[in-house]
Amino acid sequence: MADGRVYLWTLRHSHHVPVGGRSAECRETLTLHPQPAGTGGPLRIVFTEGPGRYVPGGFPMGSGDVGYVRGGSLNLHEPGAVRALLDTALARGWRPEERQAAEVDGWSLLEAAAAARAGDAGPARP
Repeated sequence: MADGRVYLWTLRHSHHVPVGGRSAECRETLTLHPQPAGTGGPLRIVFTEGPGRYVPGGFPMGSGDVGYVRGGSLNLHEPGAVRALLDTALARGWRPEERQAAEVDGWSLLEAAAAARAGDAGPARP
């Protein structure tokens, strides 16, 4: 990837009940693991459903699809989408050499990553 490291990634769908909430929210968590194991902490990029945005919760959305109802979107199963999110996180200061796990709100990265994926713009490449 962009920083010269190799990453493995996992994608997980889960449900979260917010404090005081009445219903569960769907969330997608993309976790990037620097390789070889032990060379850095994982990065968790979390997308939680909310007004004007979607995460897969069954038909009609495809598995791994996240996006804004009127804006950018990505499929988190696609290597290019994962790379665009990783590049954006690195450009915004995430340092994989730190041993602690880091968690980032995926919505803060989505527009820039989707634009980079589309070839419109994006984070600076080394």
